[in-house]
Amino acid sequence: MDFFLDTAEVDVIKDLSETGLIDGITTNPSLVAKSGQDFITVLEKIATIVDGPISAEVTAVDTEGMINEGLRLSKIAKNIVVKLPLTLDGLKACVALTNKKISTNVTLCFSSNQALIAAKAGATYISPFIGRLDDIGESGLDLIQDIKSIYSNYNKLNTKILVASVRSLDHVAKSAIIGADTVTLPPKVFMEMYEHELTKKGLDAFLKDWAETKQSIL
Repeated sequence: MDFFLDTAEVDVIKDLSETGLIDGITTNPSLVAKSGQDFITVLEKIATIVDGPISAEVTAVDTEGMINEGLRLSKIAKNIVVKLPLTLDGLKACVALTNKKISTNVTLCFSSNQALIAAKAGATYISPFIGRLDDIGESGLDLIQDIKSIYSNYNKLNTKILVASVRSLDHVAKSAIIGADTVTLPPKVFMEMYEHELTKKGLDAFLKDWAETKQSIL
């Protein structure tokens, strides 16, 4: 499974990319607004740090505008993935950009039917928002399972499942069990992945016992 960071904070991306565990980045207008920086400048900076896919979202709502913005964004760096909304205009733009060999991420997916039609449009990634489904009493993880089952039925559907709106470690682990291709994580959730109280307790005990031996490896 690939790990993407869901942030536009350049300093955070740089720091966590040094782990060697980050495979890509997803951004959206809200995340860029929180960063307080110019959209294009942010993307250019991220592209100097991350070699993997960087999702950059269009802000136009009509097909022509999305295509034009997508073409502009794709020129920023070779690893830019154009992020499109799951609307009819967005799907038309997805077909057009896919035909131009430009990678796409169709976002704001909340149903298996939406995921199916996005795959038919040639989306490189589909982004189901599981946390937002949980918020309204539906199961986001059930949606991931349904999409995985549908895509597995058809060899011609090459769209990757990019699990978004991740809120917890349970979301990450169960998405991996289902077989999702990618999860995009808020930095906070990524940092929680390696933590466990028994790991810390065990390490503290090992270090205490080692100190009592008065030995040194070096």
